[in-house]
Amino acid sequence: MEEIEIVIVGAIFLLVIAFAKGNKKKPSKRSKPPVYKKPITPKPIKQPVSLDPIVGGCWVIDGDTIHIGSNKIRFQGINAPELDEPYGKQAKWALHKLVKGQTIRAIPNGEKSYDRIVAKCFLEDGTDLAAEMVKLGFALDLPNYPDADYRHLETPASRKKLSWKPPKKKETDDD
Repeated sequence: MEEIEIVIVGAIFLLVIAFAKGNKKKPSKRSKPPVYKKPITPKPIKQPVSLDPIVGGCWVIDGDTIHIGSNKIRFQGINAPELDEPYGKQAKWALHKLVKGQTIRAIPNGEKSYDRIVAKCFLEDGTDLAAEMVKLGFALDLPNYPDADYRHLETPASRKKLSWKPPKKKETDDD
C-alpha cells in the first residue's frame, strides 16, 4: 500500500513540473527584451551634527576615538596611532585608564570625520582628554583645528616616535 502512495505522489510531482514548464510564456518575435534601468540611488544627505553636548560613560575604540551611547566620537585636534600601527594599542590603553569609571562630556564642533562626531572631550573635573593624550606622548596635534591647539604639549620624542613610517621597499635591478 505504501508503495502505491509513493508512486502516486511521484506521478503528481512529475505532472506539476511538466505543467509548470509548459505554461511559460514564450516571447513573440516582435517583442523587445525588457529594458532594465539602473536604479536611482539618492545622494546622501549631509545631516548637520548637533552641537548639544554628549554626556555619559564611554568605551574606548582607539587613542582618539570613543563611544558614548550610540555616538562614535573623534577627539578634535589630535591624531593618535591606529591599533595596527606602532604604539596604537598603548595609546588605546592609556586612554582607557584615563576614562575608566568617569563620565565624559563631549562638545561637538559640528563636523564629522568617517562617520564620527568630532568633539572636544572632557572628564568630570574638566580635564581635556586630547591634551592628556598629547602630554602622555600617545597623540600629536592636528594643525587644522585652530581652536584645539596642542602643539605646545608635544615633546620632540613623541613627534619622532609617532611620526614613524614603515621603510620603503628597495627596488632591485634584476638585469
